[in-house]
Amino acid sequence: MAKKPSIPKGTRDFTPSEVIKRNYIFDIVKKHFQTFGFQPIETPSFENSDTLMGKYGDEGDRLIFKILNSGDYLSKVDEALYSSKDSNSLTSKISEKALRYDLTVPFARYVVMHQNEIDFPFKRYQIQPVWRADRPQKGRFREFYQCDADVVGSDSLLQEIEFVQLYDAVFTDLKLDGVNIKMNNRKILSGIAEVIGAQDLLIDFTVALDKLDKIGEDGVKKEMAERGLTAEAIAKVEPLFSLSGSNLEQLESLKELLKDSETGSKGVEELTFIVRTIQEMGLQSAKLSIDVTLARGLNYYTGAIFEVGAPEEVKMGSIGGGGRYDDLTGIFGLKNVSGVGISFGLDRIYLVLEELNLFPEAIDQSLQVLCVNFGEKESIAALKLVNELRKAGIKADVYPSSTKMQKQMKYANNRNVSYVVLIGEQELESNSFVVKNMTEGSQKEYSLHTVADFVASLS
Repeated sequence: MAKKPSIPKGTRDFTPSEVIKRNYIFDIVKKHFQTFGFQPIETPSFENSDTLMGKYGDEGDRLIFKILNSGDYLSKVDEALYSSKDSNSLTSKISEKALRYDLTVPFARYVVMHQNEIDFPFKRYQIQPVWRADRPQKGRFREFYQCDADVVGSDSLLQEIEFVQLYDAVFTDLKLDGVNIKMNNRKILSGIAEVIGAQDLLIDFTVALDKLDKIGEDGVKKEMAERGLTAEAIAKVEPLFSLSGSNLEQLESLKELLKDSETGSKGVEELTFIVRTIQEMGLQSAKLSIDVTLARGLNYYTGAIFEVGAPEEVKMGSIGGGGRYDDLTGIFGLKNVSGVGISFGLDRIYLVLEELNLFPEAIDQSLQVLCVNFGEKESIAALKLVNELRKAGIKADVYPSSTKMQKQMKYANNRNVSYVVLIGEQELESNSFVVKNMTEGSQKEYSLHTVADFVASLS
């Protein structure tokens, strides 16, 4: 007996309905990327190992899928190395390529390789799959899509403002109201660590602060103490726990708190400019809020930080995020190329739209009209009709064989077909066709010479 096939853990098959819904999200995101002037690029699904390794830290390196060299990949491994069982040394001998871990590092490599062909500032978008050898669990997969947009070669804060507007435009188009675009600035976090005398514990401080909404003020204070912050430093942090008021009022409080930190004051100044400009221009459906506890990608981002939360009625993690980085291409030798970028969390956005029933009602309808097959002559007439309908942009088909009517109607129901067309012997004689409305149960006869009348009834 043949073994039942399976797919690797952490991967998925997508049904026609799921693909259609995913493409609906892709199409809206892509449309707004293009409207905002971003250009599409694509990079290979795999890169040279030295392009990826060492760019994500030790944990990231462990999650990169390595590709074995083709042919006899063990031939270059001497007996001593093979016997040592040193996986790191052995891997470099038998694997020279790896599946991409994200789109950011390949983008940095792209910019460096094509710097003489690119017009800076370069606005690029990229929608492609990535792979991570992570432990599969709910909402976490080993193969998934990333939807990124970045601008490199400009340090203008107008780019941050545009990204807020871009998020707002996409989620408005998806009918996803109440999305919360949270913002912070890496300089503010550095400034806070400076004024409380914890510069050397910046990461420990921010990791603890980032948990405020999960473990509360007392929990954060306890964790800060466990991470080495002094009681005096923790006391100086307390004003952050009670920040309130509008975005600009919170920024005024931060301005006072960070007045002795040049770095922190610069961060407040940048965020204030962004918030004031967004207030002046307005947003369609999203809201913008300052969140001083936001610390994503601390070792990576150098300025503004974004994180997008789903509407409150849905329990879901972030559905987007990003930020400003000052040296994206420095890892490949091209220094001082500032950039800022965001991403959309496709899988989570899909789940949110599904939960809130926000996909269009007819999105699953892959076939509008099905012609029943009554035999050879009848099916040829049906095929001629289908060709006319297709030219008019109607999704139409002929059932391929003249099997039992019951089976053909069951197929129409399973495909969620709105109209079933009947061209039998009688209709051939009268040069007509009968249309059965599957929703209403009604029937209407049309002439084969006036197919346009039927097409008009569908609009």
